[in-house]
Amino acid sequence: MTYSTVPIDISTMLESHRSDAYLMVGNSNNADLYYATRFFVSDQIAYFHTKNGAETLLVPDMERSRAEMESRVSDIRSLNEFEYRSKVKDRKDAALAYSDCLSMILQKEGSRRVAVPRDFPYHIAQLLKEEGFSIEVVKSPFAGMRSKKGPSEVQVIKKVQDACNTAMETAVEMIKKSEDVDGTLNYHGFALTSDIIRKEIDIKLLEHGCESAGTIVACGKASSNPHWEGTGPLRSNEMVVIDIFPRSKKEKYYADMTRTVLKGTPSEKMEGMYEAVLAAQNIAIEMVRPGVKCSDIHNKVCDVFKEKGYDTPSDNSSVGFIHSTGHGVGLEIHEFPFIGNNEELLEEGNVITIEPGLYYPDIGGIRLEDLILVTPDGYENLTEMEKRFVY
Repeated sequence: MTYSTVPIDISTMLESHRSDAYLMVGNSNNADLYYATRFFVSDQIAYFHTKNGAETLLVPDMERSRAEMESRVSDIRSLNEFEYRSKVKDRKDAALAYSDCLSMILQKEGSRRVAVPRDFPYHIAQLLKEEGFSIEVVKSPFAGMRSKKGPSEVQVIKKVQDACNTAMETAVEMIKKSEDVDGTLNYHGFALTSDIIRKEIDIKLLEHGCESAGTIVACGKASSNPHWEGTGPLRSNEMVVIDIFPRSKKEKYYADMTRTVLKGTPSEKMEGMYEAVLAAQNIAIEMVRPGVKCSDIHNKVCDVFKEKGYDTPSDNSSVGFIHSTGHGVGLEIHEFPFIGNNEELLEEGNVITIEPGLYYPDIGGIRLEDLILVTPDGYENLTEMEKRFVY
């Protein structure tokens, strides 16, 4: 994946806060920091962006040469340039020494008023204040940028979703080929469990350069808890919610998909729930296009459920449809835009989920989730896996 070295423009944000610079400190688990630098590292790094558009990346000494090869930021500095080791010896505290290095860079750039993200380390903020810097916490200037994917980002997400599709096919095929033995699904002579299916999902994802944590394989009434991962044997005539959200090990982008399946014979209530969820999802997907308000999609899903007699958020109910309709997907599994009760407008390049669901503790849960790209005149569904309830 090739990244542009063209500087990111956050001048409007800096001007609105009368800030001289924007500063982030952390590692690549911070999606904004990775987006700005395109440098994956587990150690602490710092990213500076001045009101003049200058970008600087401060890295540990041993990471400098790799940062020069891999990061989209061209101005790479190492801690050694700022006598970090001497400062540690003098200050007898690595955190104090690190803050001194940050202070030196800010002073060199003439940046006294510094904007920082909401997750900025508190102790560093306090130390910089003691050095005379003004620190203002601001909303992320990158969240909006990240929500609009470019062609190379879309290609990576498609690749991850293809891996997700393969993993989902593997999981569903195991359920399809299982046999009912005294109410428990039996696969190749053994009880088929949530953990066995999760293991096979993990193997398929690894074969395609992806990884996943928290995969949901939830069977029975407890699947009415939307994020219960599931455990133990899978049972016949009960719903199994499978939610896979893999991440590319190399490019760090996510994908997302959910299917609900049942081996055996569903009750009328189960069939009704599934048909309602599928209808709501189909209508929501058809609404996706640039300029559509997120709340319009979410409210339409609620209307479909209400018309069919199910509880929705407007009923202040703890059962039925109890979450938003979807969310953005990218360097985070949940990012902007959120398809819920908000006034945000969809834009070309958004990659979002549409995932209505119904949850009743005496029956279980049903969720269907597709990954959707917002195109110039509509949408592209990136999810190929069929939607079949009963096997």
